[in-house]
Amino acid sequence: MRVPFIAGNWKMFKNRAEAREFAEEFKKLYKDTDVQTAICAPFTDLETLVEAFAGTDIKVGAQNVHFADEGAYTGEVSVAMLEDIGVDFCIVGHSERRQYFAETDETVNLKLKKLLTGAIRPIMCVGESLDERDAGSAFDRVKSQLQLGLADIDAKDTARIVIAYEPIWAIGTGRTATPEQAEEMCAFIRNTLIELYDEDTADEMIIQYGGSVKPANATDIMNMDEIDGALVGGASLKAKDFMEIIDF
Repeated sequence: MRVPFIAGNWKMFKNRAEAREFAEEFKKLYKDTDVQTAICAPFTDLETLVEAFAGTDIKVGAQNVHFADEGAYTGEVSVAMLEDIGVDFCIVGHSERRQYFAETDETVNLKLKKLLTGAIRPIMCVGESLDERDAGSAFDRVKSQLQLGLADIDAKDTARIVIAYEPIWAIGTGRTATPEQAEEMCAFIRNTLIELYDEDTADEMIIQYGGSVKPANATDIMNMDEIDGALVGGASLKAKDFMEIIDF
């Protein structure tokens, strides 16, 4: 049985004081739930959040990591550094990383492999652009991202990987894929995972939807059969809004 998983992605927002303020407010709103919950924050906020959420079920995630153990990689952070803080999850391959920082399916694959050597669970993002959707190649694009991103990753490790389907045209635009569009692609992702591995392996993997998820549409999205959670952007910056999404 897959446990629903809702993660917030703060992107490049909130300093340490703001993160601490959010955490204190969110802990007051948070209640026991069957939904796994995480906040993926900037590197500078991670230690603050780990300390603030200690003793709760609320997990903390990073937004990026390097695939090397150490070295001359100015501005980068290693898996060991994140583990030292106590991070639980890490986003890899977000469309903004692909667009602005030359992230590729090959580097996503390297980062996944490195994360799987430790305790941090990867959240692997896939998704098509508006041009790709309009051209009818959305499914081909997502399948290619899955094939290349998961290359040479053993079936025994896949249950630790969360797949986040984020149509690029719905990220931060106010546009949202309809629940039916999101379900169609998440079902396609599940079927692709069956092709790459097998049915039992695919059934274990959590597939999230991300792209302008907010309290008003969370219930309809989460009620879809193949959608196991959400990767929430702007709405995760406000404790009340994020709790409403978790309490779908």
